[in-house]
Amino acid sequence: MSNNSERGADSTASPVQSVDRALAILEILADAGEAGVTDIGAQLGVHKSTAFRLVGSLEARGLVEQTAERGKYRLGVAILRLAAATTARLDVVQEARPFARRLATDTGETVNVAVLNGGAALYLDQIAGSSALQPHNWVGQRVPLHATSNGKVLLSGLEDDQVRAEVGPDLRAYTPTTVVDVDVLLAEVARVRERGHVVVVDELEHGLTAVAAPVRGVHGDVVASLSVSGPTFRFDAAKLARATELVVAAADDSSRRLGHRPTGRVEQTSSN
Repeated sequence: MSNNSERGADSTASPVQSVDRALAILEILADAGEAGVTDIGAQLGVHKSTAFRLVGSLEARGLVEQTAERGKYRLGVAILRLAAATTARLDVVQEARPFARRLATDTGETVNVAVLNGGAALYLDQIAGSSALQPHNWVGQRVPLHATSNGKVLLSGLEDDQVRAEVGPDLRAYTPTTVVDVDVLLAEVARVRERGHVVVVDELEHGLTAVAAPVRGVHGDVVASLSVSGPTFRFDAAKLARATELVVAAADDSSRRLGHRPTGRVEQTSSN
Protein backbone atom coordinates (compact mmCIF):
# COMPACT_ATOMS: atom_id res chain seq x y z
CA MET A 1 0.00 0.00 0.00
CA SER A 2 2.78 2.38 0.92
CA ASN A 3 4.64 1.53 -2.29
CA ASN A 4 1.58 2.37 -4.39
CA SER A 5 1.17 5.66 -2.55
CA GLU A 6 4.83 6.44 -3.11
CA ARG A 7 4.57 5.64 -6.79
CA GLY A 8 1.60 7.93 -7.09
CA ALA A 9 3.50 10.74 -5.44
CA ASP A 10 6.53 10.16 -7.66
CA SER A 11 4.44 10.26 -10.84
CA THR A 12 3.31 13.79 -9.98
CA ALA A 13 6.79 15.09 -9.19
CA SER A 14 7.37 18.48 -10.77
CA PRO A 15 10.18 19.05 -13.28
CA VAL A 16 11.98 21.15 -10.68
CA GLN A 17 11.72 18.33 -8.13
CA SER A 18 13.06 15.84 -10.70
CA VAL A 19 16.02 18.12 -11.41
CA ASP A 20 16.68 18.47 -7.69
CA ARG A 21 16.62 14.69 -7.27
CA ALA A 22 18.93 14.16 -10.23
CA LEU A 23 21.43 16.60 -8.76
CA ALA A 24 21.12 14.83 -5.42
CA ILE A 25 22.05 11.55 -7.15
CA LEU A 26 25.24 13.15 -8.47
CA GLU A 27 26.07 14.31 -4.96
CA ILE A 28 25.37 10.85 -3.53
CA LEU A 29 27.71 9.23 -6.04
CA ALA A 30 30.34 11.91 -5.48
CA ASP A 31 30.32 11.13 -1.76
CA ALA A 32 29.95 7.36 -1.93
CA GLY A 33 32.00 6.60 -5.03
CA GLU A 34 29.37 4.14 -6.20
CA ALA A 35 25.88 3.08 -5.18
CA GLY A 36 23.02 0.87 -6.29
CA VAL A 37 19.58 2.07 -7.33
CA THR A 38 17.99 0.71 -4.14
CA ASP A 39 20.41 2.63 -1.96
CA ILE A 40 20.02 5.77 -4.06
CA GLY A 41 16.23 5.54 -3.78
CA ALA A 42 16.46 5.11 -0.03
CA GLN A 43 18.65 8.19 0.35
CA LEU A 44 16.32 10.22 -1.85
CA GLY A 45 13.23 8.90 -0.10
CA VAL A 46 11.67 7.71 -3.36
CA HIS A 47 10.61 4.37 -4.81
CA LYS A 48 13.27 2.27 -6.54
CA SER A 49 11.50 2.71 -9.89
CA THR A 50 11.77 6.49 -9.61
CA ALA A 51 15.45 6.27 -8.72
CA PHE A 52 16.01 3.92 -11.66
CA ARG A 53 14.32 6.36 -14.04
CA LEU A 54 16.40 9.28 -12.81
CA VAL A 55 19.63 7.31 -12.95
CA GLY A 56 18.72 6.19 -16.48
CA SER A 57 18.35 9.80 -17.62
CA LEU A 58 21.72 10.70 -16.15
CA GLU A 59 23.30 7.60 -17.71
CA ALA A 60 21.95 8.54 -21.13
CA ARG A 61 23.88 11.81 -20.91
CA GLY A 62 27.04 10.14 -19.66
CA LEU A 63 26.82 11.79 -16.25
CA VAL A 64 26.68 8.41 -14.50
CA GLU A 65 27.77 4.97 -15.63
CA GLN A 66 27.47 1.39 -14.43
CA THR A 67 30.43 -0.18 -12.72
CA ALA A 68 31.73 -3.65 -13.49
CA GLU A 69 29.38 -4.86 -10.79
CA ARG A 70 25.96 -4.64 -12.44
CA GLY A 71 23.41 -2.61 -10.54
CA LYS A 72 25.87 -0.11 -9.11
CA TYR A 73 26.60 3.29 -10.58
CA ARG A 74 29.35 5.88 -10.38
CA LEU A 75 29.91 9.31 -11.86
CA GLY A 76 30.44 9.22 -15.62
CA VAL A 77 33.08 10.78 -17.80
CA ALA A 78 30.73 13.58 -18.94
CA ILE A 79 31.19 15.07 -15.47
CA LEU A 80 34.81 15.69 -16.42
CA ARG A 81 33.73 17.79 -19.38
CA LEU A 82 31.48 19.94 -17.20
CA ALA A 83 34.17 20.25 -14.55
CA ALA A 84 36.76 21.16 -17.15
CA ALA A 85 34.58 23.98 -18.48
CA THR A 86 34.26 25.45 -15.00
CA THR A 87 37.93 24.91 -14.20
CA ALA A 88 38.95 26.63 -17.42
CA ARG A 89 36.99 29.75 -16.44
CA LEU A 90 38.42 29.73 -12.95
CA ASP A 91 41.90 29.33 -14.43
CA VAL A 92 41.40 32.36 -16.68
CA VAL A 93 40.41 34.57 -13.74
CA GLN A 94 43.17 33.24 -11.53
CA GLU A 95 45.94 33.50 -14.10
CA ALA A 96 44.85 36.86 -15.50
CA ARG A 97 44.30 38.52 -12.12
CA PRO A 98 47.92 39.67 -11.48
CA PHE A 99 48.17 41.25 -14.91
CA ALA A 100 44.69 42.74 -14.67
CA ARG A 101 45.64 44.36 -11.35
CA ARG A 102 48.79 45.81 -12.85
CA LEU A 103 46.83 47.04 -15.86
CA ALA A 104 44.32 48.80 -13.59
CA THR A 105 47.17 50.39 -11.66
CA ASP A 106 49.04 51.52 -14.76
CA THR A 107 45.99 52.98 -16.51
CA GLY A 108 43.91 54.09 -13.53
CA GLU A 109 40.85 52.70 -15.31
CA THR A 110 38.52 49.71 -14.90
CA VAL A 111 39.74 46.32 -16.11
CA ASN A 112 37.38 43.46 -17.01
CA VAL A 113 37.79 39.81 -17.99
CA ALA A 114 35.00 38.30 -20.09
CA VAL A 115 34.17 35.01 -21.81
CA LEU A 116 31.77 33.97 -24.56
CA ASN A 117 28.48 32.78 -23.10
CA GLY A 118 25.37 32.01 -25.12
CA GLY A 119 25.45 34.86 -27.62
CA ALA A 120 26.86 37.40 -25.17
CA ALA A 121 30.02 38.36 -23.31
CA LEU A 122 29.89 37.24 -19.68
CA TYR A 123 32.02 39.27 -17.28
CA LEU A 124 33.94 37.08 -14.83
CA ASP A 125 36.21 39.56 -13.10
CA GLN A 126 36.60 43.30 -12.62
CA ILE A 127 39.28 45.47 -11.06
CA ALA A 128 38.79 49.20 -10.59
CA GLY A 129 41.66 51.61 -11.18
CA SER A 130 42.37 54.71 -9.14
CA SER A 131 40.41 56.96 -11.51
CA ALA A 132 37.30 54.75 -11.53
CA LEU A 133 35.06 56.30 -8.89
CA GLN A 134 32.22 53.94 -7.97
CA PRO A 135 32.38 51.98 -11.25
CA HIS A 136 29.46 49.89 -12.42
CA ASN A 137 29.98 46.29 -11.32
CA TRP A 138 29.88 44.14 -14.46
CA VAL A 139 30.81 40.82 -12.82
CA GLY A 140 28.19 38.19 -13.63
CA GLN A 141 26.52 40.38 -16.25
CA ARG A 142 26.17 39.58 -19.94
CA VAL A 143 26.66 42.31 -22.54
CA PRO A 144 26.13 42.34 -26.33
CA LEU A 145 28.95 41.03 -28.47
CA HIS A 146 28.57 43.51 -31.32
CA ALA A 147 28.67 46.69 -29.21
CA THR A 148 31.58 46.02 -26.84
CA SER A 149 35.34 45.66 -27.11
CA ASN A 150 35.27 42.38 -25.19
CA GLY A 151 32.50 41.08 -27.41
CA LYS A 152 34.37 41.83 -30.62
CA VAL A 153 37.51 40.18 -29.28
CA LEU A 154 35.56 37.05 -28.35
CA LEU A 155 33.97 36.99 -31.80
CA SER A 156 37.44 37.16 -33.36
CA GLY A 157 38.03 33.61 -32.18
CA LEU A 158 35.16 32.32 -34.32
CA GLU A 159 34.62 31.68 -38.01
CA ASP A 160 32.38 34.16 -39.84
CA ASP A 161 29.41 31.79 -39.93
CA GLN A 162 29.77 31.27 -36.19
CA VAL A 163 29.87 35.03 -35.67
CA ARG A 164 26.60 35.38 -37.56
CA ALA A 165 25.04 32.63 -35.47
CA GLU A 166 26.18 34.23 -32.21
CA VAL A 167 24.94 37.76 -32.91
CA GLY A 168 21.85 36.95 -34.99
CA PRO A 169 20.50 38.97 -37.92
CA ASP A 170 19.22 41.99 -35.96
CA LEU A 171 21.84 44.06 -34.16
CA ARG A 172 20.46 46.48 -31.60
CA ALA A 173 21.63 50.09 -31.70
CA TYR A 174 22.61 51.24 -28.20
CA THR A 175 24.01 54.56 -29.41
CA PRO A 176 24.22 56.30 -32.81
CA THR A 177 27.68 54.76 -33.29
CA THR A 178 26.75 51.13 -32.55
CA VAL A 179 27.53 48.81 -35.45
CA VAL A 180 24.19 47.38 -36.61
CA ASP A 181 25.21 45.90 -39.97
CA VAL A 182 26.44 42.31 -39.70
CA ASP A 183 28.75 42.66 -42.70
CA VAL A 184 30.37 45.74 -41.16
CA LEU A 185 30.75 43.81 -37.90
CA LEU A 186 32.42 40.92 -39.74
CA ALA A 187 34.90 43.36 -41.26
CA GLU A 188 35.67 44.78 -37.82
CA VAL A 189 36.12 41.30 -36.37
CA ALA A 190 38.54 40.49 -39.21
CA ARG A 191 40.61 43.55 -38.23
CA VAL A 192 40.63 42.35 -34.62
CA ARG A 193 42.08 39.03 -35.77
CA GLU A 194 44.75 40.88 -37.76
CA ARG A 195 45.69 43.47 -35.13
CA GLY A 196 45.22 41.49 -31.96
CA HIS A 197 43.13 44.16 -30.23
CA VAL A 198 40.16 46.46 -30.70
CA VAL A 199 39.14 49.94 -29.60
CA VAL A 200 35.44 50.70 -29.16
CA VAL A 201 34.23 54.26 -28.58
CA ASP A 202 30.69 55.19 -27.53
CA GLU A 203 29.07 52.04 -28.94
CA LEU A 204 27.48 50.53 -25.82
CA GLU A 205 27.17 53.78 -23.89
CA HIS A 206 27.77 57.34 -24.97
CA GLY A 207 30.95 58.55 -23.32
CA LEU A 208 32.47 55.09 -22.76
CA THR A 209 35.69 53.97 -24.42
CA ALA A 210 37.17 50.48 -24.09
CA VAL A 211 40.21 48.66 -25.42
CA ALA A 212 40.39 44.86 -25.40
CA ALA A 213 42.73 42.06 -26.46
CA PRO A 214 42.35 38.26 -26.58
CA VAL A 215 43.49 35.85 -23.90
CA ARG A 216 44.42 32.59 -25.59
CA GLY A 217 44.53 29.01 -24.36
CA VAL A 218 47.22 26.44 -24.87
CA HIS A 219 45.98 25.67 -28.41
CA GLY A 220 45.81 29.32 -29.43
CA ASP A 221 42.03 29.61 -29.21
CA VAL A 222 40.47 32.75 -27.75
CA VAL A 223 39.31 31.70 -24.27
CA ALA A 224 38.64 35.16 -22.85
CA SER A 225 38.96 38.87 -23.45
CA LEU A 226 40.79 41.38 -21.27
CA SER A 227 39.76 45.02 -21.46
CA VAL A 228 40.33 48.42 -19.93
CA SER A 229 37.57 51.01 -20.08
CA GLY A 230 36.71 54.47 -18.87
CA PRO A 231 35.16 57.81 -19.82
CA THR A 232 35.89 58.78 -23.41
CA PHE A 233 37.10 62.26 -22.38
CA ARG A 234 40.01 60.68 -20.47
CA PHE A 235 41.19 58.67 -23.48
CA ASP A 236 43.09 61.20 -25.56
CA ALA A 237 45.34 59.92 -28.36
CA ALA A 238 48.34 59.41 -26.10
CA LYS A 239 46.44 57.56 -23.39
CA LEU A 240 44.60 55.44 -25.93
CA ALA A 241 47.86 54.35 -27.53
CA ARG A 242 49.40 53.59 -24.14
CA ALA A 243 46.31 51.74 -22.92
CA THR A 244 46.28 49.62 -26.07
CA GLU A 245 49.92 48.68 -25.57
CA LEU A 246 49.31 47.74 -21.95
CA VAL A 247 46.15 45.74 -22.65
CA VAL A 248 47.84 43.69 -25.35
CA ALA A 249 50.82 43.02 -23.07
CA ALA A 250 48.56 42.00 -20.16
CA ALA A 251 46.49 39.71 -22.37
CA ASP A 252 49.64 38.12 -23.80
CA ASP A 253 51.06 37.60 -20.30
CA SER A 254 47.77 35.99 -19.24
CA SER A 255 47.85 33.76 -22.32
CA ARG A 256 51.35 32.58 -21.50
CA ARG A 257 50.23 31.68 -17.98
CA LEU A 258 47.52 29.53 -19.57
CA GLY A 259 50.12 27.71 -21.66
CA HIS A 260 49.85 29.60 -24.93
CA ARG A 261 53.06 30.02 -26.90
CA PRO A 262 52.81 32.43 -29.88
CA THR A 263 54.18 31.07 -33.16
CA GLY A 264 55.53 33.94 -35.15
CA ARG A 265 52.63 36.35 -34.62
CA VAL A 266 53.77 39.95 -34.85
CA GLU A 267 52.29 41.86 -31.92
CA GLN A 268 50.68 45.10 -33.04
CA THR A 269 49.81 47.76 -30.50
CA SER A 270 48.74 50.61 -32.72
CA SER A 271 45.10 51.61 -32.29
CA ASN A 272 44.85 52.80 -35.87
